[in-house]
Amino acid sequence: MGDESRLRAEYIGKYQIKSIEFEQLTLGTIPPRLHGIKVYDSNEKELVFEFAVRWAGNPNIVVALKLLSLKILAQLVDFQVAATARATLKPLVPTFPCFSNIVVSLTKKPEVDFGLKVVGGDLMAIPGLHHFVQETISKQVARLYLWPQTLDIPILDSSIGAVKKPVGILHVKVLRAQKLLNMDFLSKSDPYVKLSLGGDMLPAKKTTVKMNSLDPVWDEDFKLTVKDPEAQVLQLHLYDWEKIGAHDKLGMQVVPLKLLMPYEKKELTLDLVHSLNPNDPQNKKPRGQLMLEMSFIPFQEDSIKFSGPLSFHERKESISSLSDDISLRGAGLLLVTVIAAEDVEGKNHTNPYAVVVLRGEKRKTKARNKTWNPKWEEEFQFMLEGAPLKELIHIEVKSKKRRFGFRSKELLGYVDIQLKDVIFNGRINEKYHLINSKDGILHVDIRWKVI
Repeated sequence: MGDESRLRAEYIGKYQIKSIEFEQLTLGTIPPRLHGIKVYDSNEKELVFEFAVRWAGNPNIVVALKLLSLKILAQLVDFQVAATARATLKPLVPTFPCFSNIVVSLTKKPEVDFGLKVVGGDLMAIPGLHHFVQETISKQVARLYLWPQTLDIPILDSSIGAVKKPVGILHVKVLRAQKLLNMDFLSKSDPYVKLSLGGDMLPAKKTTVKMNSLDPVWDEDFKLTVKDPEAQVLQLHLYDWEKIGAHDKLGMQVVPLKLLMPYEKKELTLDLVHSLNPNDPQNKKPRGQLMLEMSFIPFQEDSIKFSGPLSFHERKESISSLSDDISLRGAGLLLVTVIAAEDVEGKNHTNPYAVVVLRGEKRKTKARNKTWNPKWEEEFQFMLEGAPLKELIHIEVKSKKRRFGFRSKELLGYVDIQLKDVIFNGRINEKYHLINSKDGILHVDIRWKVI
């Protein structure tokens, strides 16, 4: 290494080499050869493989050597490259060609070999210069693409097949309504409100029922997970509760989230309508008004995406000025994705499903019939007022079967996961060996998003 440094210093100093630049670069028609391909297992939605590449092509490569006060053009002949590389296809998507990007990097410095040919002289007559040029080109290629440097090649538009992740929390306080329609014959309506976000598959949230009132007061708080504040809308539907039969529709309205400034509380009075169809004749009938408060709070890691006019200091003050009934200190969203299981075998039947339990709340995946290796890819959300630093999340894999009108259940295994690592690292993506299972494995992804 010392000899190389001295040689480099000699040529930079003695011969005054200013730079080596490419004048012409075409790679020719002969493709490289790949061999020794190894595929690596990954918990992420990606395909990772390493391979050796050799290329002895027919390129046209001309470099310019700025030597002393001269510019010498030299052609690289008998060009050969040997390297080992890692390629990652990610993320995997359901649209052909099934991945969005290729990320390529070299795992070690490439071996580059060539000859130099210059018109009007033999450049190799200068002792050691060939090795110097060769080493310089090799180091420059390594500097650009040797891990952790990468070459990113986009294949599909980033929006194709992409799964939107939560970026913040929508706080909604349903205050009251006034002058609602009376749908009952002998008494007044018994109204309640259902809230949901457009494009969200989660069940709608509900207020309590206010019996016998056309001017109900709720003052009830709700939190909804936002994935796309530019496109999503808050949907509000009012119903008249009925003990028997369908609940009558009192009215509805929507609020586009793009009307909200991050961290700012907004009070709204909404005129209720029968539907969003402007030609609906029933919209002409007055249906009363609904009053509510709304505020959108981005997660800390996503707040940079929402470039409002507020400075960081002003945003902190804005956060603290929200309703005293909503404590944001330590609040966050725990996202639990039950991805898949392997080798879960039941004694009597194997129709596996997973049950996630946290703080007494239970969430359940769909059952997959007659398989030891179920795939779920189902996400569950737990809104928490404080970080669960000392808590466990309990996940069971069960099997159920209905026969002759009777349902039988069987526990295939379970795992208890410490959430401390999730809180400190923001995310874990692991495969766990199931307890009380011979070979069962459960794959889960858990994320903590701080408000």
